[in-house]
Amino acid sequence: MKLIRSALVTGAASGIGLAIATQLARAGYRVLLADRDPAVHQIAATLPYNGQPHLAVTVDLGQEDEVLSLARAAVEDFGGCDILVNNAGINIKKQGGPFPLEEVSNADWERVFRINVMAPFMLCRALLPEMRSRGWGRVINIASRAGRTFIPNTNLHYATTKAAIIGMTRQLAGDFAPNNITVNCVSPGPVDTPLARQNNPEVAARLRAAVPAGRSGTADEIACAVAFLVSEDASFIVGACIDVNGGAFMG
Repeated sequence: MKLIRSALVTGAASGIGLAIATQLARAGYRVLLADRDPAVHQIAATLPYNGQPHLAVTVDLGQEDEVLSLARAAVEDFGGCDILVNNAGINIKKQGGPFPLEEVSNADWERVFRINVMAPFMLCRALLPEMRSRGWGRVINIASRAGRTFIPNTNLHYATTKAAIIGMTRQLAGDFAPNNITVNCVSPGPVDTPLARQNNPEVAARLRAAVPAGRSGTADEIACAVAFLVSEDASFIVGACIDVNGGAFMG
């Protein structure tokens, strides 16, 4: 009987997260979709499945108790977590452009860090030991080109959190590689998602102009990179940051 592995994907109700959840479901994984949007429950019911239905949890990753509850649900209600994809993230934006340094409030800084860094850390802390006990695991953190290099008109708090995610990925990768667990991250460039379409058209045009491929990426292109990294074919890729950005950053 073929082993059906389980995956937890945060921010799974739309955009890149939904594409990742869909790609993993098509590949035969059972998926626990987590999002603050209650529509995630209906979405989970539409994904293809391999004999075991997918599940969904509504969660605010900015609330510590809800993050811990999500981790418990992954273990107790879902039966375990072989794959963790920390995709959810926020970028608090100001009308007309990024916040100047002097306008970055403590509250906004803390809110972005709670969701973009603290929540992935807490999920890793809760779920990696279980992966270690099973002798197999995959963690994929979704970073950003903003965490790899300077991008004009980018919010300081967002760029800083994405750099932190890359650093956390490398440290965890080294710590858990002896346990047959790989930890990697995927760093997208401009991607055509419903959220990205809310950007100022001039800003969106500048972002596309910086891409040698001449276009934005698609959520499916990011999801395909994730699907490869969680597969057995990627078992020797440890601590990598895979840039999926059409050449906008070549590190």
